[in-house]
Amino acid sequence: MKTFHGGIHPGGHKDATAAKPVVDLAPPSELVFPLSQHIGAPAKPCAAVGDAVLVGQKIAAADGFVSANIHSSVSGTVTAVEKRLCPNGIPSECIVISNDGLNKTAPPIDGYTEDYMSLSAEEIIGLVREAGIVGMGGAAFPTHVKLSVPPEAKIDYVIINGAECEPYLTSDHRAMLETPTDIIEGLKILMHVFGLKDGYIGIENNKPDAIERMTAAAEREKGVNIHIVPLKTKYPQGAEKQLIYAVTGRRTPPGTLPWQSGCVVNNIDTCASVYRAVVMGRPLTHRIVTAGGSALKNPMNYRAAIGTSFEYIAEASGGYKSPPKKVLMGGPMMGAAVANTSVPVIKGTSGILFLDEAEAYVDREAPCIRCAKCVYVCPMNLQPNLLDMASRNHDIDMLKRLNVNDCIECGSCAFVCPSKRRQVQQIKVAKVKLREIAQRAKEK
Repeated sequence: MKTFHGGIHPGGHKDATAAKPVVDLAPPSELVFPLSQHIGAPAKPCAAVGDAVLVGQKIAAADGFVSANIHSSVSGTVTAVEKRLCPNGIPSECIVISNDGLNKTAPPIDGYTEDYMSLSAEEIIGLVREAGIVGMGGAAFPTHVKLSVPPEAKIDYVIINGAECEPYLTSDHRAMLETPTDIIEGLKILMHVFGLKDGYIGIENNKPDAIERMTAAAEREKGVNIHIVPLKTKYPQGAEKQLIYAVTGRRTPPGTLPWQSGCVVNNIDTCASVYRAVVMGRPLTHRIVTAGGSALKNPMNYRAAIGTSFEYIAEASGGYKSPPKKVLMGGPMMGAAVANTSVPVIKGTSGILFLDEAEAYVDREAPCIRCAKCVYVCPMNLQPNLLDMASRNHDIDMLKRLNVNDCIECGSCAFVCPSKRRQVQQIKVAKVKLREIAQRAKEK
């Protein structure tokens, strides 16, 4: 099986939801839409308090190139534009909409067509931008920016990430089983953008049913070659640079982006959203969310309206078996703990995990024993033990020499550490320090 250097094998914990079809979750009475639910500049509101809105109506416009439009997932009335607590734990500007329950829909995006082969690359990228599509694996990088490679770039590979290597999460798995045509058509649209006849979908071999379903869908295609690439089950197989190496054998050198290695990578759900935007004129208003964890009575996969609260999703799953000790947005390896369950589902919410006390328990740190396990498993060939030490000692020069910014924050180092050192957390702190230093230097 194709794979990469390093990595770990955490328990999958996917059985609770892997066989459960996606359920369309009716939206709650109130939905909250953060203006910053993507990498880049926050969107600017284009709906005011008192305005009536429709499903799919743009309520906030991208403010700059690296930004993303936001659309309402319900029809109703804007009741507030104010600061609300967001999944990152910071109160941020949000648009609050009261759902009228009528599900009145806005007209589709201008320019959509079933004959997408007649569209230019620029027209497709414009539709993707208008639809507000971002990376839905968690990073939330605006997709139109990722597709807008420099003119000198030569893209040889479009790769769709179906690895879903994080424990617990099965949203991409279910998408591949239930909507393979949407994914294949989305991939073909992305291939058309770059003038390619070959496209690639990487899927870990712990999802044999998804590999079989996607292979059957790919074999029906004529005039293009859709390659389903089985990957060895290993974390973080779904990380962009690791996936590129596993599928193509190409390395993405430190400090470079995938397009510089001739590759563009998109998530499964992102790919399907591109199809719906270009062919159906549908903006991004809903996404598949895995609700799981030991504290939840009935783990499920939902197609949830963006803006739905985590609490509402927990209630739809039957509530709690025991009070959750920790709630995560995303998987246990790279997911972020949330302050409380009032925060909303955003475009990058692939999963919500409600963990009980036993599952959330973390041992106390002990001194590093110099075993080098973290070095062996690091998929980026870094030295997490030294980065950890440099961060705690505020050694900025050492952090730079050790290439701290190459860390993808996968958490493999902390997972294998027998002393329970929190290397990845220290590396995150170090990156913030470096950004602050760079910002101060820029301001001078």
